[in-house]
Amino acid sequence: MKLMTMHPTFERPTFQSRVVPVIVITHPDQAVPMAHALLEGGIDVMEITLRHAAGLPAIELVAKHVPQMVVGAGTVTRADEMSRVQAAGARFALSPGVTDALVQAAIQCKMPFMPGVMTPGEVMAARDYGFSLVKLFPAAQAGGLAMLKAMAGPLGDMQFCPTGGVSVANMSDFLQQSNVAMIGGSWLTPIDLVEQGKWQEITKLAREATKLANTIPLKAKS
Repeated sequence: MKLMTMHPTFERPTFQSRVVPVIVITHPDQAVPMAHALLEGGIDVMEITLRHAAGLPAIELVAKHVPQMVVGAGTVTRADEMSRVQAAGARFALSPGVTDALVQAAIQCKMPFMPGVMTPGEVMAARDYGFSLVKLFPAAQAGGLAMLKAMAGPLGDMQFCPTGGVSVANMSDFLQQSNVAMIGGSWLTPIDLVEQGKWQEITKLAREATKLANTIPLKAKS
């Protein structure tokens, strides 16, 4: 694969929360009440993945009915999905990896994009594409905190959103790292609470994560 190099720096998604809920929605009608529940808990961003067919219509519903929520599309793995999620109203996209086709699609759509990386070589390739913020995925299998600390030296100009194995139990450790801008996790929207429509419980989880994140000074470079 021939890499495209030295693109202008990609626009980064803009939101306040340092905790990004990673969400698999199985019914589109779950999306709007979930967005309101997260907002009430202090979280203004949600990553709705394309792992289920309901993901795309869910993104569209949030974009239309809850404009104050910054909704992103996760698990974007094919170039044609970039224009589809943009048309649905996604304000940014995330992927478990990075390919030349995905980068070209993001450029064409002018879509803020956070690609996934797992190794130093992949981080360097993403930097050559023009990214300064990448998703470390799956974070636990990639080495977690130890990997982030190791990359902070030689790749200190890159920032990360670790996702995969991040929880309320270890989120503080991740957010204290100088090269971590934000974290992503699925613990904020457990499938059982979502299926039962227990939105107050999700608000409680969001509020707990927000409170904890707000106690940690932002050390990452802007």
